[in-house]
Amino acid sequence: MTQPALSPRFSNAFAEVVHAGLRKHPQKELPSMYLYDEVGSALFEVITALPEYGVTRAEERVLKDHATDIVAAMPGDVKVAELGSGSGRKTRRILEALCKKQPTAYHPIEISRTALQLCHRELSDIERVSIVGHERDYLTGLSEVSSKRKAGERLLVLFLGSTIGNFARLAATKFLRSIRGMLQPSDALLLGTDLIKPLPILIAAYDDPIGVTAAFNLNVLARINRELGGDFPLDAFEHVARFNPDARSIEMHLRAKRALSVRVRDADLRVEFREGETIWTESSHKYATGEVAPIAADAGFECTHQWRDEEWQFAESLLVAR
Repeated sequence: MTQPALSPRFSNAFAEVVHAGLRKHPQKELPSMYLYDEVGSALFEVITALPEYGVTRAEERVLKDHATDIVAAMPGDVKVAELGSGSGRKTRRILEALCKKQPTAYHPIEISRTALQLCHRELSDIERVSIVGHERDYLTGLSEVSSKRKAGERLLVLFLGSTIGNFARLAATKFLRSIRGMLQPSDALLLGTDLIKPLPILIAAYDDPIGVTAAFNLNVLARINRELGGDFPLDAFEHVARFNPDARSIEMHLRAKRALSVRVRDADLRVEFREGETIWTESSHKYATGEVAPIAADAGFECTHQWRDEEWQFAESLLVAR
């Protein structure tokens, strides 16, 4: 998620990513982080309430039932940083439990300004919490928070919602190692992982019948049109969700319904699409029971606790930096 240095050819990182991603062969792609502009963030909040999408409700159940246990596993003076906070709704349970013990500093890290605003509105009523938002990519924001800690202060990093599933397995381990590199021994990472479940349930969660997920996915093309002078005809693309059994992941794609040529002015790009060709926009890897602990160990953590929701099959794991 760390942004590369910008080429002088482009005015912003989004333009550079679009230029590189849509020229990839044989598979065009766009990073999932760019799904979350103001419109995308609002659509995702709707997705979390859909009956087919059980991830958010499962995580909320785990945090409701075990917030006190999670906080008890982090004694001492604790500062909280969250990677990709969204609206912050799920985080409330953790912060309320911490604030019963001590005043707590909470640092949501988001590339979406709208999400940070939603987060502040959602959580600012909690007594004894101070909220400092960081409009940054994950690792840049975490570096800022970690470098400014007080002496003796432990850091609890939240990476909820199974966002780790957006990374392939080796990339996930590499990302966890990057987080570990910014932590001190006894700091901790609370990691949400969606567990493998029957295929019809997985597909429905990423291709709901009323089309909210489709609108969320297609919005990235609308964003290119709005922000980068693109001329994508949105009705020429359709949302596709499919399961990759080798990677144990759901993939979201945007598929061209016909052959067409698209220009993106600010990305200095003219790109051709064949009928049926896709843009890969997101992967959501699903984990097997017991898989988190060895991945955590490879990244320099010890999985000391794990709490599960059996209704949807979701796990929350506390990884302590060794």
